[in-house]
Amino acid sequence: MEQFATTKFELPSDVIALVPMRNVVLFPHVLMPITVGRVKSIATIEHALQSKKPIGIVLQKDATIDDPGLDALCSIGTVANVVRHVTSNDGTHHAVCQGVARFHIEEMVEGYPFMAARVRRVAEQKQVTTQAEALALQLRERAVEILSLLPGVPAELAHALQATRAPSDLADITASLLDTEVSEKQMLLEAVDTEERLQKVLQILSRRIEVLRLSQEIGARTKEHMEDRERKYLLREQLKTIQKELGENGDNDQEIAQLKEAITNAGMPTDIEAQTHKELGRLQRMPSASSEYSMLHTYLEWMTELPWRLPEETPIDLNAAREILEADHFGLERVKQRIIEFLAIQKLKPLGRAPILCFVGPPGVGKTSLGQSIARALQRPFVRVSLGGVHDEAEMRGHRRTYIGAMPGNIVQSLRKASARNCVMMLDEIDKLSASLHGDPSAALLEILDPEQNSTFRDNYLGVPFDLSRVIFIATANVIDNVSPPVRDRMEVIDLPGYTQEEKLQIALRYLVQRQIEANGLHEEQCKLTSKALSNIIANYTREAGVRQLEREIGRVMRHAAMRIAEGKQQQVHIDAADLDAILGPEKFEHEVALRTSLPGVATGLAWTPVGGDILFIEATRVSGSGRLILTGQLGDVMKESAQAALTLVKARASDLSIPATMFEGIDVHLHVPAGAIPKDGPSAGVAMFIALASLFTNKPVHHDVAMTGEISLRGLILPVGGIKDKVLAAQRAGLRTVLLPARNQRDLRDVPEVTQAALQFVFLETVDDAIQAAY
Repeated sequence: MEQFATTKFELPSDVIALVPMRNVVLFPHVLMPITVGRVKSIATIEHALQSKKPIGIVLQKDATIDDPGLDALCSIGTVANVVRHVTSNDGTHHAVCQGVARFHIEEMVEGYPFMAARVRRVAEQKQVTTQAEALALQLRERAVEILSLLPGVPAELAHALQATRAPSDLADITASLLDTEVSEKQMLLEAVDTEERLQKVLQILSRRIEVLRLSQEIGARTKEHMEDRERKYLLREQLKTIQKELGENGDNDQEIAQLKEAITNAGMPTDIEAQTHKELGRLQRMPSASSEYSMLHTYLEWMTELPWRLPEETPIDLNAAREILEADHFGLERVKQRIIEFLAIQKLKPLGRAPILCFVGPPGVGKTSLGQSIARALQRPFVRVSLGGVHDEAEMRGHRRTYIGAMPGNIVQSLRKASARNCVMMLDEIDKLSASLHGDPSAALLEILDPEQNSTFRDNYLGVPFDLSRVIFIATANVIDNVSPPVRDRMEVIDLPGYTQEEKLQIALRYLVQRQIEANGLHEEQCKLTSKALSNIIANYTREAGVRQLEREIGRVMRHAAMRIAEGKQQQVHIDAADLDAILGPEKFEHEVALRTSLPGVATGLAWTPVGGDILFIEATRVSGSGRLILTGQLGDVMKESAQAALTLVKARASDLSIPATMFEGIDVHLHVPAGAIPKDGPSAGVAMFIALASLFTNKPVHHDVAMTGEISLRGLILPVGGIKDKVLAAQRAGLRTVLLPARNQRDLRDVPEVTQAALQFVFLETVDDAIQAAY
């Protein structure tokens, strides 16, 4: 059979694959299920599925023969198409076949893994006689009569018989409905003449009508004497027999009992448990082959597997929590302090409404791992829900059960995964949600994150309220501005800016090196990476706020060491800063500030990006023209307005800057911000643009190790900006020495590490005059 499964046979047009049946006769124009278990019969079904060709259904003369030959088969059978095929667990194959036409077996054909024969199709009589029409009319009336005597017959069957006009088709369909011996059905199949077949069907039908009438009279007389228990037992036995004949497993009593026990033990609220038991009663009354049975069974499994019962909570140990945070994270002192305060409130008031923390910062600064540390400190399960790219509200609230393939939303799925109603759930990348035609998922978050509403959160799939008030929600985002204001209002935002070079070095020494040693199959004594090498990687091979790229570069170094050790060339690998060029290639970043700012008209600005701070070069030049301001470098509307204000301010202060008024005549000023493929916008480049233009017109270069940030007004005032810590760290990474900041941003230096403050000189600006004096 395995060999046949990969082989496709081509049969001649007059040869057909046969399925011999022990007790089934299939008539043309009739849809009937059959069950096959013999090897050759299974091969016939698989051949039909592969070749898309019909098969031949023929009755055995002797049902006890396992491998019948030509003599053991009836001469006339039915050509049939396989409409559907199902394989049960015991290896039995079930197929639904549609009868097409009669055929006559001429001879058997050998050489195939299935039974095949050369056949001649028997054509139906096209001419209909008056006698045949009269017989068909009487047969239709008798057939409708017998259907009225049979219990549970659908009305569509009577309509189908009324709609069948061809006498030959009517005789075949009626013959298939007869509850008679197989030999009689075969006799009707072999009656090729239409009139003869109609008469024989009428005779059998009249006899069955009399039997049914008598059976109904007997049943009516005995029904009042049958006890209800005996009646139910009889019906169950009949149902089991019918399901067995149809190839269905009716043994679902054990599944129902298991579901009933699971519902009782799930700890649901009383009203929800009553509704679930009601759905279980519906399931018990459904046939297992029904499509709704599978859907309802899956729903009840979801209901029983959700953590309805609140587990016993472990007391919070603040000292242990502080140790966990210190062991998992270096730096982030203010963030750790806020988490300890959060845990302290949880300890003092366990049933209180916990605030929803939202960690905001560049990638790789440890937002997700902070959530894991909180879960460890609380000794609760941790589950992460990734919201990046979610644009369908149903992914949060679930789909209604009326839809095919409906499932609960991500929140309910995560609760089942955590198996605890008081888990720590991290809503990762909450700023990456987007609205679409399918709704706004951030609107669903309003109910999930609101302590006043989430105790009765209703998932569309469950259809019942679920209490989310004991779940500790923690969100993460790169840019808080992308989060909708109503959602932002429900969270407490905690900023996680980037790390300094010293902090990165400590993180690498304490965590990253050891992690990469283990990930690459090394032992600590086999590979030594010096602090100088790590400092070189941080300064010259990475330029990021977090430590992800740093870990990748360390991983590259460890893979090189693993290769050397695996080849047997070295037993120990010692890597210093001088070895990095051969392993990692040339340095990816160079300190180009001095080169870029050695000419007049160039200033170094500081910018904030979703991945941390960065330096920004602003170049200005003048060419012959008509007084236009040309802006290039993918600038947004805010930066365009800052450039226009800077040029106006330079013209207004031309006399103070000793710039001749004639210098602005007959020229165009071109202001360019390099890296033109990257969109740039934000209110923090006004000072740098003003200094670049002033340097251009005064022909004085800006000092190469000075960077600046701040916005300007037309009166020459320096306005405060945001993202000071990220910008200061970017200046340190770029090797700058002096940073010009608005005077009103002096209070933001409290967030800057003391090491960074000691390495840089800060000049605080009130007006543009202060900026000119410091820049030159």
